[in-house]
Amino acid sequence: MPDPERPEGPAMYDPVGPRPREAVSPTGQGGPMDLAVEGGESLERPPGPDTGPREKARSLWSDAWHQLRRNPVFVISSLMILFLVVIAIWPQLIASGDPLYCQLSKSQQGPEPGHPFGYDTQGCDVYTRTVYGARASITVGICATLGAALLGSALGGLAGFFGSWGDAVLSRVADIFFGIPVVLGGLVFLSVVTSTTVWPVVGFIVLLGWPQIARIARGSVITAKQNDYVQAARALGAGNGRMLLRHVAPNAVAPVIVVATIALGTYIALEATLSFLGVGLRPPTVSWGIDISNAASQIRNAPHMLLWPAGALSLTVLAFIMLGDAVRDALDPKLR
Repeated sequence: MPDPERPEGPAMYDPVGPRPREAVSPTGQGGPMDLAVEGGESLERPPGPDTGPREKARSLWSDAWHQLRRNPVFVISSLMILFLVVIAIWPQLIASGDPLYCQLSKSQQGPEPGHPFGYDTQGCDVYTRTVYGARASITVGICATLGAALLGSALGGLAGFFGSWGDAVLSRVADIFFGIPVVLGGLVFLSVVTSTTVWPVVGFIVLLGWPQIARIARGSVITAKQNDYVQAARALGAGNGRMLLRHVAPNAVAPVIVVATIALGTYIALEATLSFLGVGLRPPTVSWGIDISNAASQIRNAPHMLLWPAGALSLTVLAFIMLGDAVRDALDPKLR
C-alpha cells in the first residue's frame, strides 16, 4: 500500500541523503547484504563512555629509554660505570691506604693479608694504586669527551646549518686534523709540557677529538634541516636561532651522543697509552698508564704488577664501549 505522505512518481533527489539505517537495512533473505550489515553493526562502539586504557605515544627519547631499561648490556655497563665513578670520587670507600706510601723492603712481593694485589717495584700497594688510578683516567675521559663534544657540536652544527664558506673552511680544517697521527701528535705536543696535572692531556685530546664530532654533527644537522617541520617553521617566519635550537638541534643530537659515548672509552685508552710512553700523566699523579709502564719491564718477575692496572683499564674501556653500543641500538630505529 503506497505511503500517503510520500508523493508518487520519479524519485526526488534528497540533499540530506538517506539515513544510515535505511541505506543498509537488512533484506531478511539471509544474503550477502545481511552479512555485511551484521558485520558493520558489530564494528560500532557500544553505548556508554570509552573508559578503556589508551597508550600514550612515546617520543624518540622516551622510546629509547624504554628499550634501554630492558637491554642487559646497558644495565651491566651502567652499573660498572657507576661503580667506577663512585670509586673515582671517593676511593677511600674501598681503599684505606695511601697510594704514595711505599716500602722498598717489600718490592715486587706478592699478595698478602691486607694487600691482595701485592706490591710494585717501589714497594707501593698495587691495590691502592689501582683504585686511586681510576680518578685520573675517568677525569680525563669525561672532561675530554665533554670538551670535544661541545666544541665539535657547536662548530659542526653551525657549519651544517648555514653552509656557505664556513662549511667549506670547517671541512678543510677537519681534514688537516684527521691527517695528524694521534700518538705522534701526543709525543710532540705533550713532550714540551711540564705540568703534572690532567689538563694538558685533556686539552690535547679535545684538540684532536673535536673534528670527528664536528663531522658527525654537521651531517646530522644537514639531514635534520631538510625535514618538513623545519621547512614549515621557516615558512611561518621562524628565525634561524629558533629553528636551530628548537627544531634542528634536538633532532640531530642523537648521533653525537652515540659517538661521544663510544669515544669516551677510546680517550681513556689514549690517556693510558700516552702515560705509558712517558708524555701523558706524570708522577706523582696516580694513573693506570704510569703503573703499566713501570710494570712492563718486570712482567716475568712480578706479573701481578701489570695484571691489575691493565685489567682495570680494559674493563673501564669495555664498559664505555658497551654503553655506547647500547645507546646506538636504542637511538637508531634502523637497528631495531
